[in-house]
Amino acid sequence: MQILDVRGKACPEPVIKAVALIESVQKPETIVVQVDNEIAVENLTKMAASRGLKSSSKKLSDTHYEVSIEVVEVEVKEEASDDNVVVAISGNTMGTGEEELGRNLLKGFIYALSTQESLPKTVVFYNSGVFMTTEGSEALEDLKTMEAKGVEILSCGACLDYYHKKEKLEVGSVSNMYVIVEKLMKASHVVRP
Repeated sequence: MQILDVRGKACPEPVIKAVALIESVQKPETIVVQVDNEIAVENLTKMAASRGLKSSSKKLSDTHYEVSIEVVEVEVKEEASDDNVVVAISGNTMGTGEEELGRNLLKGFIYALSTQESLPKTVVFYNSGVFMTTEGSEALEDLKTMEAKGVEILSCGACLDYYHKKEKLEVGSVSNMYVIVEKLMKASHVVRP
């Protein structure tokens, strides 16, 4: 068993350090990651699940949690494929200039995207882009349509927190910067409106 203490480290550092340790493991082993908040616990368990690894967590105190990750075999890296298109939306407008026009353009972009014969694998939202996945967004129905067809919709958790929108998320799931970077790096194409 290896213990990784990343208490006091900000997102996405706990996940990055845990991934580095997991990738260095040469034989089946349990890695125990110590963190100081529930969001880090969620991020670590999501990362483990995305790699097909079993994990469990326990709360030792209000500022001390342990996430145990069972590394049972060497991971086979997922390579980018031609059908791994990721759309990255970083704002609640499209382009620069008039804000109202930019909002209408982005709404139209998301609608047009939802009608394509070949949909992206993932759509990630960060910064004010998270407004598109939360209560009051005019793009919710189009995003829900894409999600129902298997498109992964991810919103940056730190961004949702910053804008006080986490409780208002209406479509997709909360993610973190490590996962967003991983999705972008493994994409065959990245589309940024």
